[in-house]
Parts: sequence; structure tokens; C-alpha cells
Amino acid sequence: MFKNKNQPSGVDTVENAKSEPDKDQPWKELGLKQDEYESIKEILGRRPTSSELAMYSVMWSEHCSYKSSKIYLRQFGEKVTPEMKKHLMVGMGENAGVVDIGEGLAVTFKVESHNHPSYIEPFQGAATGVGGIVRDILSMGARPVAVMDQLRFGAPQDPDTTRVVHGVVDGISFYGNCLGLPNIGGETVFDKVYQGNPLVNALSIGALKHEDLQLAKATNPGDLVILFGARTGADGIGGVSVLASETFGDEGPTKRPAVQVGDPFAEKVLIECCLELFHAGVVAGIQDLGGAGISCATSELASNGGKGMKIQLKNVLLRDESLTPEEILMSESQERMCAVVPKKKLKDFEKIVNKWEVEYSVLGEVIDEDRLYIDWGHEEIVNVPPRTVAHDGPVYDRPVEYPKYQDALNADSSSKLKRAETEAAAQLMELISSPNHADKSWITNQYDKYVMGNTALAMPDDGGMMRISEETGLGVALATDANGKYCYLDPYEGARQALAEAYRNVAVTGAAPRAVTNCLNFGSPENPEVMWQFKQATAGLADACQELGIPVTGGNVSFYNQTGETAIYPTPVVGVLGVIDDVARRVPSGWQDDGNNIYLLGTTYDELDGSAWAKDLHNHLGGRPPKVDLQKEKELASLLYGATQQGLIEAAHDVSEGGLGIAILEASLRFNVGARIWLTELMERDGVNLTAALFSESQSRVIVSVGREDDVKFQALCEARGVPVLRIGVTDKENQAVDIQGVAKLDLAAIRGAWAGVLPGLY
Repeated sequence: MFKNKNQPSGVDTVENAKSEPDKDQPWKELGLKQDEYESIKEILGRRPTSSELAMYSVMWSEHCSYKSSKIYLRQFGEKVTPEMKKHLMVGMGENAGVVDIGEGLAVTFKVESHNHPSYIEPFQGAATGVGGIVRDILSMGARPVAVMDQLRFGAPQDPDTTRVVHGVVDGISFYGNCLGLPNIGGETVFDKVYQGNPLVNALSIGALKHEDLQLAKATNPGDLVILFGARTGADGIGGVSVLASETFGDEGPTKRPAVQVGDPFAEKVLIECCLELFHAGVVAGIQDLGGAGISCATSELASNGGKGMKIQLKNVLLRDESLTPEEILMSESQERMCAVVPKKKLKDFEKIVNKWEVEYSVLGEVIDEDRLYIDWGHEEIVNVPPRTVAHDGPVYDRPVEYPKYQDALNADSSSKLKRAETEAAAQLMELISSPNHADKSWITNQYDKYVMGNTALAMPDDGGMMRISEETGLGVALATDANGKYCYLDPYEGARQALAEAYRNVAVTGAAPRAVTNCLNFGSPENPEVMWQFKQATAGLADACQELGIPVTGGNVSFYNQTGETAIYPTPVVGVLGVIDDVARRVPSGWQDDGNNIYLLGTTYDELDGSAWAKDLHNHLGGRPPKVDLQKEKELASLLYGATQQGLIEAAHDVSEGGLGIAILEASLRFNVGARIWLTELMERDGVNLTAALFSESQSRVIVSVGREDDVKFQALCEARGVPVLRIGVTDKENQAVDIQGVAKLDLAAIRGAWAGVLPGLY
């Protein structure tokens, strides 16, 4: 596609572009539309050079420009109230959001997708997904302290699922473990709808002092632009424009590898080097090189600072000397950073990078002109306004159409399914031993959860928790959730429920929810029905954030997640971050002591549409998902926080997929403590039958265990907060069973045997 720089015809210069205006260019193969190509020519007043075309093609790709989603993402900022912003130090638009957690400390967190690379090359796709999100956190001036992952695979028995599962899990564990970062939580979901398009979303969190905050901008003319870290190679060229576009076909801008290759040991050194540079005060601005590589770093730094740059591309250190200028600009080689350094601080910069044996090269300098100039030796190959590359790309208001199947889907209720209450025990065992509810430790045991010694909670608890201050115990909790089935039935409600569940999963740990990140995974934006799903989901999420009073700090959009014409379920992954004043107050998800009372908080309704009971046991998906009442979620979270502060709760576990029955079994399995459960009063109070009592997925519900000495206080607190509370059982350490009166007495060893052997048996 692009000619080798050693070929006699040389490079395509700005002068060539002026003198050869009618030269054919591969804009279509690079993923651009004809009107986009014409817009580039209009911006420049001429045809672009091949280097400029490469830059615009990657920066105007869906992955980098958000051209189909921008008009909907704006509402995350428009619906934010001043009260919601009070803890927000950096919001949307930077590499990651930054939240004040008190004591002069802040955390930064973000989730991003690496879906398409992880199908093509699962190991490197997943590994570099971890590496990329960690560098986003690093670029804010923070030390990365933990990672999480949100995974969706195809049908568990499909042979190709085995390939993808092994590669993705190996890639995540390899990169995260080598970096020495604990993996503290996430999700793993199996469904045939993800067969040809798995979702690999990676989250990272970092900690920093307020004064250590870094931003990605170049504001001072004369400052140097320095590329440092790994050398630039042929891996990942055009990755975002190829792998996040309409097709996985062979037609593309290059035959070189489109999936990046990661080196976690190089990244570990780069992290320590960057942190020392920050603390020495030698960096005026910094940007990691992820999607779009040098094209992104130079144009975004210049555009963010309202300045320009003059760059000498031949100064880039290469692993492969055959790379053309276009390929250098498009390469997404990993473990690279671009820093803006004042000239007077250059020696200090060099001293630190040399100490860490990190290679660097001065590419050029910041100029007081709204222009990005890039030279190849003595020849000018790029001359563009940086904002047109980085921020002023195309914005689409794509057609939106209510899906033709939607009414029939919503009319197809689960009420027609057989509710044989004599089969309740067998159904409970079948559900706990299904891949989506079985033990995930075959996966999570491959991750280091406790490295660095600050992990307070990790999987299988509902939320991960990290201690940020070793002096005071100040910490943060994180949870991520999404329910693609709910979103397929109703994208607006489904997105609200994803937020509600993540919010609840943070609350049950004892932390107070404070901020949100998201990764919005959808099918093709060129499908009007998919855009209807996206429009509904973003509106639902923005409205829900406003109702709960917590802001979206940033995130990611991943489109074109489909196999042929079949899109995945709309899957907006929502991450919620909460703050806890002392991680010693943390609450685990399983009961530990004998004789504690078990309470159900919240109300149960007959809500089985879209449930695990309907989908996993009856292969049925239809009807309408449970309704979420966010005021009730706020009241429940406030109650849990107050009870935790008073030390009244021994354990707390949210009731979500699988319903109350699965929640009880999981709470018992956590520390191998049994329980005696009775449901008659619940069924009478809430007017539901046994199937609904066990398997309904009604929202705003949590089970807790409370010591008998704290019973009166706890119930009084529930009454004062207006949260429905009902005693449904007692913990029973001696009998090693879950005895549900009127259903069955299930031996814990038998439950664990069915639950623990599923994934090892499959993989």
C-alpha cells in the first residue's frame, strides 16, 4: 500500500501534493468515506500527502474520533450538576478521569475495549489491552495500582471459544502479573451472541497526590517534543482503523501485523521512569502512544494546548528500518510515551531516562502557530492544523430506527414458561453449575490479586477494594457490570440497571459510590437499529447518573461488534468507583460466623423476563427486564454505608443474576459457611410464588448477615432509612449445608463440587 522509504520514488511531499493534485490515493482502503476524503482536501486546500492521509485515516476512525457517538456522549457532560462535580478534578476529554478522594489524594480510572484484536490474536490482543489502559492511567501522573477485566466469550462448548478463552486469559495474566499489578475483579460471561466477536474490556486504576496531576497538552513554544520508551516497529500499524472498522477482511492499508505486540517488562520500567520524571518536575505535558501512535500523540498534544509542533520524523528510533513515514505515523507499537519538556530541563530529563535505560529521541519542538509540521529529512510530508486531525473530525447524526423485532421480543414474556416448584432444588443446582454462574477461579487464580499488599477485597467479592493510604487506611472500591440480555430487551432500562448493579456492588463493600466510567460495546453504527440501541442506552445511563448524583468521568465506545450482519447484544459496561475512609471496615460477600441472622433488604417482584432462570434454564429471552428505582438504590447504598460505619454488618452480597437462590449459595460458598433459609414470609409479604422468590432478578436487593447483638440496632436503622428488611435465615457453620425450608437441604460439598468443576472441565 505504502512504498518503502528506500524505494527510488521517494516520499510523497507537500510539494508533490500541490504539483500532482489528481494522484490516486487509497482513502477507501484506509477506511475513509469519499465525503471524508473530500473534507480533508477542503481543509488543506489540496490533496493530502500519503502521510497526512495516514494520519487523518487513523484519527478519523470510529475508534479515535467517536464520530458516530459524539452527539450522544455530550449528554454525559450536559446532565452533570455542580453537586456531581464537587469531587471531580478531571472529567471527560483527557486520557482518564481523576477523582478527589480526600487527604490530598486522588485516583484516576478508566475502562477501554480491545475486542477485535483479541479475536484475531487473543493473547496479544488482551495483553496489549491491559498495557494500553495502564499507560492511560500513567499519563495522568498516577501510579497504576490495580487492573480489572470484563470479558464476554461465545458459547462455552464451541471449540473456537477455547482458543479465545485461553489466549485472552493468558494475555491478561501475563501482562498484569509481569507489571506487578493486582487484578481485583471483573466479569466473565458466555453467550453464543459473542461467538465471532468476544468483548475484552480492561480497566485500570491509579493513585496520585493532587499536585502530581499531569495533562496531555503542549502550551509553551520552544518546549521539546520527546518520544521515549520502546522503539517503533511494524506491529499494530493501522490497528484502530483496521480492527475497529467494518470488516476483518484482508483489504486494508498494510499487510503488516495489525495487532500490537506487548512487552510488560519494558512497560514496568517505563512506569517507574515516568513517575520519577513527574516527581522531578521536568515534564510539561505527556501523552501515551496507544491508538494511532505518533499521529495521535503529536496532534492531540498540540491541539489540547492550542499550539503547533515542528517534528523531524527521521529522529524516531525504529526496530524496523524498512518502515515508511506513513507506517511510522500509524504504528501502534506499545510501551511508548511522548513528553513535552522545557529546554532548560532537558539535561534533567536525560539523566532520569538514562538511569532507567529507557531510549529516547527529540522529535522537535512546540511552536506558536496552529500548525503541525512533520518533515522527513529535508522534505515536508505533513502540514496540517492539528485540531482538524485530533478533534474536529467528522460528526455523524446517523439514522436511528426502532428495531422491527422489538415489539415481538417484548411481547414474548417468560410467563408462559413452566414453573414447577417441585423442581426448584434441581433448577438451583443446574443454575449454579452453568458456565455463567459457576466458579470463575480457574480464570481468576491465574491473576495475582494481592501483589503490592494493598488489596483489601478481590474476586469473588462483589467489588474490588484497594488501600490507597497506608497511613490512614483510606481506600477505594471498584465494580463493573453489564447485562446484555437486559439491554437487548430494553437498552434504556438495561443501561440504568448496569449502573445500578455496579453502584450496589460498591455499596455492599462498605464504600460510598463517587464516580463512573463506561465502555459502550455495540454493533455497527451504520445499522439504524443499532444506533437506536445506542441512543437509548446512552440516554438511560446519563439520566441514571443524574438521578444517583455521580458523574461519568470518561470511557470508551466500541462499535462494529458483530459477526456478519448479526450484532452482539448492546453491552454497555459500567464501572463505579467508591471511597471508604478505612479499608479495615470492608465488608466481604460471604458469611463467616455461626448464628448470625440473614436479612433480605428490598422487595421481590415477579420479574423473570431476561433472567438467568429464563435464559440459562429455558433458553428463553423475551419480555421486559426488571424495573430499576434509583431512589431506592440510593437509599439502600446510604443504609449500607451507615451500617458499615457502625460495624453492624458481617457480610453483604447483592442479589442480581440468578436471583436470591444464587446469592444465598454464593454467600455460603465464599467461606464455606452454611445457612438455614425460610421463604414463606417473603412469599406472603411480597406476593410471589417460590420460583419468583428464588429466581426473580428484582433490583435494589441485598442479603446481609448481622450478629445477634446488633439485630435491634440494624433493624432500627433500616426502619429509619425506609429500606424494607426481612429476616430470612440464619448462618449455620456446623451443618455444612444450605437448608431452604420447603425446597431442599443442599450439602455444601455437593454444591461446591458442581460449581467448581465447570470451567476446568471445559478448558
